[in-house]
Amino acid sequence: MTALRPAPSRRRPWSRRTRPGADLALAIPLFLLESAWLVLDWIYGYGLEVWAAQGNRSQIDAAALAHIGRLRVLLVVVLVLAVLAAVFRARWTVIAHLLVAFLVGGSLMAAQHEWEQSHRPPAGCVRYSANC
Repeated sequence: MTALRPAPSRRRPWSRRTRPGADLALAIPLFLLESAWLVLDWIYGYGLEVWAAQGNRSQIDAAALAHIGRLRVLLVVVLVLAVLAAVFRARWTVIAHLLVAFLVGGSLMAAQHEWEQSHRPPAGCVRYSANC
């Protein structure tokens, strides 16, 4: 009788869990990089633009909208990286990316809330009337 050879095993990313050492070596620097990016963008990307506007409302609004756009892009990038880490079964990298995604999501909600508060119509004003 002929002995059957086992089928050659393909190396798929989801077939085995990523080694913990490699996982942590990727998770920690990416967590620090993404968190630092968030903080530095808030300080330098938004804060200094508002400071440089010197009260010019249109420049402040443009800086706020640009900051909201950058936060959205960062949130999408972090979530895509979390999905890729989940495909490669890198548990700590997924956890780190989800923590950063919660931070970015909270920052995005705060920025959008601040935008809504600063652009609210006056009290007692009908939204689509001529005097608002």
